[in-house]
Amino acid sequence: MGEDAGGGAGNAGEAMNRVESLAIEGWSPEFGSPVETERDDVPAAQVDAGAELPPEEWRPLAAAADAPAPARVYFVDGVRRIEARVWMSHGGEPSLGICASYGAGVVRCGRRAEIVSASVRRGFFGKAGVPALVTRAGTFAACPVAADDIQQLVNGLQERMGQLEIEVAETALPSASRPSRGDALMVVDGPLRGSQRIAGATGYVKSHRVQYLSGGPRATVARLGPGQRTPVFLIQTTWTRYSWYLRLTEAEGHPWAGIVRCEAWHDTGLDQVKRIANATAAVLPRFASEPHKDDRAPQNLYPIAGLERELRRRLGDTGVVYRALRRAADDYRPPT
Repeated sequence: MGEDAGGGAGNAGEAMNRVESLAIEGWSPEFGSPVETERDDVPAAQVDAGAELPPEEWRPLAAAADAPAPARVYFVDGVRRIEARVWMSHGGEPSLGICASYGAGVVRCGRRAEIVSASVRRGFFGKAGVPALVTRAGTFAACPVAADDIQQLVNGLQERMGQLEIEVAETALPSASRPSRGDALMVVDGPLRGSQRIAGATGYVKSHRVQYLSGGPRATVARLGPGQRTPVFLIQTTWTRYSWYLRLTEAEGHPWAGIVRCEAWHDTGLDQVKRIANATAAVLPRFASEPHKDDRAPQNLYPIAGLERELRRRLGDTGVVYRALRRAADDYRPPT
């Protein structure tokens, strides 16, 4: 009797999670994603501005003219695209999901720039029981998340894209080519993630939604010249990392125009972090984009922009993918 009761409870749970029908929300992909997801939620930060220099001694720093520059620079980036919202019926109870495409790749810049690793995936994000959805545009793998609010769904998508960035970086960089050897620099577009770690990576942050500095150190950022950086400082939120600001080029507008922020893992060691910071100041300005070629100039570096274009091309035509999803939803039958 106990076994029967347990089996009945298990079957009831399976029935509750089983998706009985799918409905694609009727918005057209050319109007863009149904949600903007560029906001970063950062908890209140504790900052030690004196990691490299005392705050009262902060000044613009430049790499020594004879400092060795890395022979190769690797750029890691990912793209994502929400293809459709999907309503799923669980025993009459609707829940929201999203079908999304995402990709990640690595560009190596030495004597020339070339994509050395790239991969594209598709996922169906929803609560437990979300099925894999086979379409003419490819299979959207089942990607369960804890809740069906749109931000949680997007968080699941971001997590999968971050995991893919790690995969392509490890594929592109054999152990003999790791940046820790000093002859290579690896730059990840966006902030480093404490839970998703690419060994030896330097985070590259183009926007400034959070202000980490105040007083003299903050004023130093506005005084930076092209190819100059601030002293290294330490940031602690839910995890710890070193950071510094640098100016890529002269840029018109506000005092922080052309400024980016870089990050390095806290366990890299301060001396090594300073070498990395000098390398970014010496090397990254040569990749800065120009306004007549990129709306996000100069912060959107040319190798990153080129990689993004190629990855989006590999995601496929939005209209084709959307129509394939609608047909697959219409033909969906729950597994027996």
